[in-house]
Amino acid sequence: MKKLSMLLMSVLLAGGVLAACGNDTSNGEGGDGEASGKILRYNNSKEPTSLDPPIGFDQISYDIVNNAFEGLTRLGKDDKPEPAMAAEWKASDDGLIYTFTLRDGVKWSNGDPVKASDFEFAWKRLLNPETASDAAFLAYPIVGAEDYNSGKGSADAVGIKAKDDKTLEITLRHPAAWLVQMTASPAFFPVHPATVEGNAQWAGEASTIVSNGPFTITEWKHEEELKMVKNKDYWDADTVKLGGVTYKMVNDTNTAYQLFSTGELDTTGSIPADMADQLFADNKVKVEESAGTAFYRFNTTMEPFTNKSIRQAFVAAVDRQQLVDLVLRQKHQPAVGFVSPGLEDAAGGDFRDVGGDLIGFDAAKAKELLAAGMKEAGYSALPPITLTYSTNDVNQKVAQAMQAMFKDNLGVDVKLESKESKVMVSEQKALQLQLSRSSFLPDFADPINFLDGFQSDNPFSRTGWKNAKFDELIQGAYEQADEKKRYEMMHEAEKILMDDAPILPLYYYNSVNLESDKLSGVVRHAFGFIDFKWAELK
Repeated sequence: MKKLSMLLMSVLLAGGVLAACGNDTSNGEGGDGEASGKILRYNNSKEPTSLDPPIGFDQISYDIVNNAFEGLTRLGKDDKPEPAMAAEWKASDDGLIYTFTLRDGVKWSNGDPVKASDFEFAWKRLLNPETASDAAFLAYPIVGAEDYNSGKGSADAVGIKAKDDKTLEITLRHPAAWLVQMTASPAFFPVHPATVEGNAQWAGEASTIVSNGPFTITEWKHEEELKMVKNKDYWDADTVKLGGVTYKMVNDTNTAYQLFSTGELDTTGSIPADMADQLFADNKVKVEESAGTAFYRFNTTMEPFTNKSIRQAFVAAVDRQQLVDLVLRQKHQPAVGFVSPGLEDAAGGDFRDVGGDLIGFDAAKAKELLAAGMKEAGYSALPPITLTYSTNDVNQKVAQAMQAMFKDNLGVDVKLESKESKVMVSEQKALQLQLSRSSFLPDFADPINFLDGFQSDNPFSRTGWKNAKFDELIQGAYEQADEKKRYEMMHEAEKILMDDAPILPLYYYNSVNLESDKLSGVVRHAFGFIDFKWAELK
C-alpha cells in the first residue's frame, strides 16, 4: 500500500468528540410508546428533499415515503414483489400488457377509496414534463411514456388506463420483466388527485399529506423530526405492530451514536469511523447486503473535465481499498465499475463478476493520463478545481481523503466546498459544479437501472456527457427480448461509461446499522428502501 500523505493521515486520526445531548422525553415517545404499539425512533439523517413520490427521488425521502404510501406491489421480506394495493396481476402471452386488479376496501388516510384512476393520475403525473421528475425515465418502457415526458406526445397516448375503479391496464413498448418489481418503487406510488390538484404544496406539511400506506404522517418539525402513527385503515393493519415511527434528522454520526447509546434512538446507520473497528469487534454492528454505488460526477462541460484523459487520470488516482479500509471502515467494497454486486447475469454468476474490474488504482498510469490530457487540452497548468460535497461528516472525511489522494498521486491541489444537499443537487442539475459527490440506489433489481440514467438526455446524469453508442446500447437493451444479448449490451455500455469517465465510482454500499436488542423485523431492502411494516419493539 502506498504510504499515506500527512494530509490523509490527519483525516484518519481526527476523531470526533461526542456531542452532548439531553434526554428529552416530553414528546411522550418514552420507552413504553403508545398503548396501540411502541414508537420506533429511527435516524433518517436529514430533511427529506420532498415527500411527493415523483419528486423526492433519493433515499432520505423514499425511506419515509415507502412507509407512508404503498404501490400496487410491495417488496416482501425476501425482496420480491408481493400483492399490496393490487390483489393480483397478470401479463399477456407476449409480455406487453399487464393488468392489475386492486383489492377490495383499500382507502386513503382521509377515508376515500383508492381507485385505479388514482394510479393512472399518479403515473401520468410522474411523466408530465411540468412535474420535472428525475424518476420519469423509469416509466419509459410504457407505450407513449417517453414521448409525453419529452413534450412530443400527449397523456392520452400513454399506455396507462384505468378500465374501471379496480382495474389498471399497462401497455408496454417492449417486454420489461421488471415492471412488477418497479411498481413497488415510491416513484410509482399513487397520490390523491383532489389533494394534489387542490394544493401545489400538499407534500410540504404533515397536515396536508394524504397517504395510503402502513403509517400516516402526523407531525413534521422541519430539519428536526417527522412523526408517523399506525394507519388503522391500512388494508393489512393487523400485520403492523408498531404504534408509529419517529424519524430523527441527525446528520452527524457522533451525535447520532450518542443518541443511540443513551436510548434515544432505537436504530441508526450512523457509525463514527473512529469507533467502527471496536464496534465491529464487539459484534455491536448489524451488516446486511445492500446495493448501490457512491461516486463523484465530473462536469464534462466545464474545464478541465472536458478532457477525457484528465477525467481518467482522476479515476485512476483513487485508492479505493485504502478509502474503505482506513477512512470509511465499515466493510464496504471498493468500486471496480458502476453496477454493484448482487445482480444475476444471463451468462451465469454475478453481473459484476462477469463484467470484471473496469477501473482501478494506478498512480503511475494516473500521472501519465494527466500529462497526456494536459497536452491534449493545451494546459501548462490545470485550471483551479473544486470538489463539492453535501454537508455531512462522512462525506467530508471522504472528500478530504480524495483531496489528499489527488495531491499525492497527481500533484494536483483540489479545493473542497461543502453545500447543503438540496442546494448541491440543484447546482448539479444546472451543471454549475466541476466535481461533486453523488450516490445511486437502484429502484429495481436489473443492471439497466444502474446504466440508463447516463443516457444523453436523462436528467439523472448531471454530467453533460453524451455518447451516441452508449445511448444506442441502452435503447437496444430495453428492446432486446433475448436475455443473453441484452446483458451483453449492458456490459458493453458499462465499459463505455467507465472508459469515457463522466463519473468516478468510489465504493459499493452495504447496510451497516446499530440496532436495539428490543427491535426486530426492520427490513432494509437491497434493491429498495427501508420498511417498518413488519418491525416490532419489545
